[in-house]
Amino acid sequence: MKWREALTSSDKSVMAAGFPIMRGGHCKAPFDVLGDTLRGTRGIMLDMYRQPDKIIEAMERLTPLMIEMGVSGARSAATPLVLIPLHKGADGFMSDEQYKTFYWPNLRKVLLGLIEEGFIPLPFAEGSYNSRLEIIRDLPKGKVVWRFDRTDMTKAKEVLGDRACIYGNVPTAILSTGTTDDVKAYCKQLIDVAGKGGGFILSSGASIDTAKPENVRAMIEFTKEYGIYR
Repeated sequence: MKWREALTSSDKSVMAAGFPIMRGGHCKAPFDVLGDTLRGTRGIMLDMYRQPDKIIEAMERLTPLMIEMGVSGARSAATPLVLIPLHKGADGFMSDEQYKTFYWPNLRKVLLGLIEEGFIPLPFAEGSYNSRLEIIRDLPKGKVVWRFDRTDMTKAKEVLGDRACIYGNVPTAILSTGTTDDVKAYCKQLIDVAGKGGGFILSSGASIDTAKPENVRAMIEFTKEYGIYR
């Protein structure tokens, strides 16, 4: 909570200076509401085999609540983006078939519900989403910003480049332990691949609270210099 208070104060300063922030509202995938806390990781994994129908019923009830949560937060913040951190949908947690059955249908309903209300969903695919890219393509064109952590950005650009804005994915490891040259080299490769034709926001893949300040500056300054549409 102390960290959140500091971040809120920083956001207010940024907005007062005339700059937009990258999130307004916040909500979660219905599966993650169950799996993160209510059932826990072990519980939800067993539920998928022992009582799958109850998971689906619970998610149906949670879906309108998540839409309402995202919309109310975005309206309060006067910022159209709604952050949705995605936890248990990452590669390796469940099979693609399980993802299509348990995770994606209700997450998609949440995304569409936010879009229908005039907001922009910002799902944050923590971990990697390489095996999910073809699945998540099934959304209206130009309505979603996907933030990627460890996803292959070449593949993300190929699959989603004509459907959605993609956002990410400079590794926290490089920002925390690499050199400024390492950072610049990664950013160059990322811009060359993901920035081709537009529709890309360069950013860290995840939180950068342990990053070297000089590496964060290098990421920003190099992107300003090199990241122009050619």
